[in-house]
Amino acid sequence: MTKRMRTLAPIAALGTATMLVLSACGGGSTDNAGGNDGEPLEVWSRSGPEASNTYEAVFEAFTAKTGIEVDYLATVEFETQLRARAATGDLPDIMIYDQSSMANYVNEGMLLTVDRDALAGADQMSDESWDSVRMADGEYYGVPFSQHPRMTMIRKDWRENVGQDVPKTREELIELAAAFATEDPDGNGVDGDTYGMAVPGTTDRGYFAWWLASPIWQLGGDFVDGGDGKYEAVIDSPESVAAAEQLQGLFCEADLVQPGALTNASATPFFADGQAGIYETGPYAFANFDNAPGKDTYEVIPAPAGPAGGTVLAERTSIYYGASSDKPEQQQALAEYLISAEGQEIGMTAPGQPVVRLPVNESLDAAAIYGDERWAVVQEQLTDSQLFPSDIDFTAIRQDIAETFNAMYGECSQDVAGVLGDLADRIDDELAAQDALR
Repeated sequence: MTKRMRTLAPIAALGTATMLVLSACGGGSTDNAGGNDGEPLEVWSRSGPEASNTYEAVFEAFTAKTGIEVDYLATVEFETQLRARAATGDLPDIMIYDQSSMANYVNEGMLLTVDRDALAGADQMSDESWDSVRMADGEYYGVPFSQHPRMTMIRKDWRENVGQDVPKTREELIELAAAFATEDPDGNGVDGDTYGMAVPGTTDRGYFAWWLASPIWQLGGDFVDGGDGKYEAVIDSPESVAAAEQLQGLFCEADLVQPGALTNASATPFFADGQAGIYETGPYAFANFDNAPGKDTYEVIPAPAGPAGGTVLAERTSIYYGASSDKPEQQQALAEYLISAEGQEIGMTAPGQPVVRLPVNESLDAAAIYGDERWAVVQEQLTDSQLFPSDIDFTAIRQDIAETFNAMYGECSQDVAGVLGDLADRIDDELAAQDALR
């Protein structure tokens, strides 16, 4: 396998990326080559080094199978670099990125539609998966690739040290967080030097909204209500206000969440380094947390249920066809490989961080492939999860939610009902601007 470095002049100064050309060894098979014109298929993903290693293994297998070369760029500055390329009118052929960004890209004319019926393997994915990439106009603008719910992770050794059972309700979860914050869960002989929860309260990319969604839903609230491209704000409903007021207590009671929860870009080190005992995040964190704090020290549990149940936020990664591409058959060939049982399994097991968390190909069993029963818990939680609205552009709304709650929880004296009433008005204004107000 040969790997040749290249430089993209329009984005050279915009961030660090891994850029590789992957070529088939010994003139790989041209089966399913899909009109290969001899030029590499340019593929981008938003990935750090560990995930990029996994993608490289997937693309190497694809090239060996089809003879189609892949020119791969992995970058954590995905949005910035993509917009720089969009400004030149020359987009990557394939983009692999969060499903939540799809509608924004569609509205900006960056994506081609996908013919679901023409895609080999499409019938091995659920209608629910396909609905996640379908816009209100009925067209599909992506191909589902990976899925996962947000999971609850708890320091098992700490929980046992404070003498509490696995929490099954949010009330029990908060009681456990309080014990972690006030007692001596780490056994160092000092009370109160640990924190209950690690919370990623950053507004970057609207991420605080991602964390808020699960507890808001579990407590009976919601951000918007509707479907089929028409929604209205309900964040100011009595149920939503009550949920927001209850969550506010986490940030206004000392040591329940880590210092800087509303400013830090990541809460991960507080859990990994043994400073906080509860973390709600994606199962992509397993690989790192198995090293620190250590696989035997923490447990993965179903979401403790609130009055409205245990629903959590689902997250998806999708494959998008760049609108400027002149390689439609090669785009389809790669998409078909990525959703095949072979492509999905390599994406789960190749060295590096899994880029397929739970497979969208329904012929596969994640717990069996990983050989890890925690993934059975993840698979079960997926059945009680939901996405943010995917048939409209939720980007600006998600960002406003994150910034509003971040500011509100930073000042415990704010009138929650009043703040959320103003937020609801802005959400409805944004929906109206998209012609998506119910």
